[in-house]
Amino acid sequence: MRMGLRGVRGIAEGPVLVLGGRSEIGLEVARRLAAGRTVILAARRSGDLADEAAAVSAAGATAVHCVEFDADDTASHPALLEKVTAEHGGLGVAVLAFGVLGDQDRAERDPDHAIAVVHTDYVAQISVLTTLANLMRVRGDGQIVVFSSVAGARVRRANYVYGSAKAGLDGFASGLADALYGSGVHLLLVRPGFVVGRMTEGMDPAPLSSTPDQVAAAVVNGLRRRAGRVWVPRALQPMFFALGLLPQAVWRRMPR
Repeated sequence: MRMGLRGVRGIAEGPVLVLGGRSEIGLEVARRLAAGRTVILAARRSGDLADEAAAVSAAGATAVHCVEFDADDTASHPALLEKVTAEHGGLGVAVLAFGVLGDQDRAERDPDHAIAVVHTDYVAQISVLTTLANLMRVRGDGQIVVFSSVAGARVRRANYVYGSAKAGLDGFASGLADALYGSGVHLLLVRPGFVVGRMTEGMDPAPLSSTPDQVAAAVVNGLRRRAGRVWVPRALQPMFFALGLLPQAVWRRMPR
């Protein structure tokens, strides 16, 4: 099945770049798109990505390259992305799979921690998105995958620092998608709910939770259809429409 994905209309040809090369979701997306492609895994301590590279190679990638990427070092983003494009050709799919949950309790006491969470989950994403959009516009093709969250659909008291960053990212990505309309570049905005994985280890799963594998499957399906937005699972979309109608006095008492 994966061998046929590259030839399916809707998924752009070219290398796959995963920014956040250790991300479970990012790697699952890369494995589904790997057959016959070059895959670039970008992360800090890129020399330690042997297991991740092996998994993508086993999925059929023609080559896997690991490059150093520090999401918080926004000044380095243009040079890195230009170098990747120059060495491997115009990107087919770029997946922004980096981010942090942060510690809400700490963020409420420590402004530096709150700023660090927002910097990684919003500011750094804007830096990468702007550079990628400019590079792909020149080619007139390419797809970008952005991970928002239901936490940003209506920000809750229980995780408002993380949620506010995702709300900002959601708005930025939505506007960028409109700005890219007609350019040949496509942006897919993904709104998952609680994802059971390393990032949420030790936390009680929320209703309508999903796995990295399920999110990746929805992403690839969205890329194939050239969808603008996907909710994972889809049942979250009508649920959050209804939750958006709750009075604020009720909403502020909602759990994570």
